[in-house]
Amino acid sequence: MSAAGRLFRHRDIYDLDGTNELFLRAVRENCAYQYRHNDKYRAMLDAKGFSPDMLQTYEDLARLPFLPTLLFKNHELYTMPKYRMIVKATSSGTGGKFSRIGFELGGLWNGAHMVLRVIHRRRLFSAVPCNYVVFGYKPHRSNHTAVTKTAFGATLFTPSLRRTYALQYRNGQYTADLDAVAEAIQKYAKSRFPLRFMGFPSYTYFAMKLLEERGILLRLPKHSKIMLGGGWKQFYREEVDKREFYDTAKRVFGVDEGDIVEFYGAVEHPILYCDCEKHHFHIPVYSRVIIRDPETLQPLPNGRMGLVNLISPMVRATPILSVMTDDLGVLHDGGECGCGCNSPFLEIIGRVGLKEIKTCAAGAAELLIKQGGGAK
Repeated sequence: MSAAGRLFRHRDIYDLDGTNELFLRAVRENCAYQYRHNDKYRAMLDAKGFSPDMLQTYEDLARLPFLPTLLFKNHELYTMPKYRMIVKATSSGTGGKFSRIGFELGGLWNGAHMVLRVIHRRRLFSAVPCNYVVFGYKPHRSNHTAVTKTAFGATLFTPSLRRTYALQYRNGQYTADLDAVAEAIQKYAKSRFPLRFMGFPSYTYFAMKLLEERGILLRLPKHSKIMLGGGWKQFYREEVDKREFYDTAKRVFGVDEGDIVEFYGAVEHPILYCDCEKHHFHIPVYSRVIIRDPETLQPLPNGRMGLVNLISPMVRATPILSVMTDDLGVLHDGGECGCGCNSPFLEIIGRVGLKEIKTCAAGAAELLIKQGGGAK
């Protein structure tokens, strides 16, 4: 079994210290595979004077060249032929451009082990049937976004009775219908089965405020949950802090803070980060996070804010081994949380455009574009 296979089957999902060497081997194996089979990735590493065999110690992970997510939004960059990719997913494309990421069978198998362990740890699996309101896109054959696949997957944590979607595909585009969602919530609230929400926090919050403005305050069935993922996207100006969100959920639905769960991830880094009971994103064994200085790109110590560099050997079909996001974040020591998990946790502060930051990450993108005229 490969090092990545063993890593994604590790029992303790937050045992970073106990998996550092295994993680290093998995990254080195993945890097060597990308180097052998992807000409453009090899060109970027060669230009940086880096080769896979330079990953000898755990500290060498910080030297691994990374690719900016902006690159994947402008170019298809695959390490395997498309027929070997069991699943292809795209980013939400709120800025008009999509990242396109392919997943081979081995990568999907790694992901399945990860999801089972993370969701079990957060106690989200249940044999009790639930009604679902999805504050996201209703699946459609033209929709390949990872956020749509993830939201649908979350409705499989329990037997699903009914699904109502906030974003319906009509006349060639998606439109939000919060009035229909509000009616469905009132109907499901009368059921003896729990109601679970899944999707964008923005639409979830808008629906709660709509009900509150109409004077409709509900008490959802016992064991109902609110699951959030995907961020506020284009509604960043309307974003409220978590305390306001939790208080609104309690007033409108009678849902306690402990029954609100949040996920973090990206199609370019398909690792499932699930918050703890204190609502912090602890780093699982499947990934490592480096916070880098926006000016120098040097790693910063815990507690300092910088650009979020995400590393994972989960997938071989696409060179997403190490990606630089356009998120600003802080990595905190695990002991600061108070939930009992010692793994460091990631706090996302906000988002910046890589176009606004002149970094060697952007330089890497330019280099790859020049090699052979792009990746398409």
